[in-house]
Amino acid sequence: MVSKAEFEGRTAVVTGAGGGLGSAIVALLADRGARVVGCDHTEEALASPRLASRHVFNLLDRASIEAGIAAVLGQDGVPDILINNAGWTRAETIYALDTDRIEHELDLNLTGVMTFADPLAKAMAARGSGSIVFISSVNAIAHFGNPAYAAAKAGINAYAKSVAVELGRSGVRANVVCPGSIRTAAWDHRLAKDPEILGKLKRLYPLGRIVNASEVAEAVAFLASDRASGVTGVVMPVDAGLTAGCLPFIDDILGA
Repeated sequence: MVSKAEFEGRTAVVTGAGGGLGSAIVALLADRGARVVGCDHTEEALASPRLASRHVFNLLDRASIEAGIAAVLGQDGVPDILINNAGWTRAETIYALDTDRIEHELDLNLTGVMTFADPLAKAMAARGSGSIVFISSVNAIAHFGNPAYAAAKAGINAYAKSVAVELGRSGVRANVVCPGSIRTAAWDHRLAKDPEILGKLKRLYPLGRIVNASEVAEAVAFLASDRASGVTGVVMPVDAGLTAGCLPFIDDILGA
């Protein structure tokens, strides 16, 4: 049984706190005693009463990020836990890419994330402790579309390992969670095109379903906690088995 006071006395910063996964992470950490600091790009996204503090900034704007960092450190201090969750994609195939979309998705999902995380990681190291969890994607492990987003998330995986290796002796751990498909509002634009799409997804996943936000949040909480005190530099899929192998090949080719 996980203690309801697991994160008592600790401050956790969560980016993308108002999204489907972000909201689940905020709720879980708060329910286990954390003082949760929410970050997102609008005030409206930060309406959750579980948030103890709120900061609005734009990961596509360097000056806005720098102001957000100063506000977090000035008002809330160096966090004990940092969850880099914010991210977004729409360019779903190679043919959907152009220069502007490539730049937008790399800036948001890689450059902006690193720009925000880097000074906080160094502040944790200067203090001598800290746990960082990056939300990446199965797209960073194998190709499931969204090429610019996938490239950015692969960069996040590499950056997390650099933090783990270089700042480990300073008491900082850094790990990555790679969700598969999660039923959140991020799927609404696909459902609008094809209302049957969630049913089609099921045959791709060994568990016969996609994961929910609370399952991903549990993995995030574990890696952020002292239960994972010996775990750093890990890339953990939470994907109902998607990256373990190709189930349709077994079904359609081998006829199991």
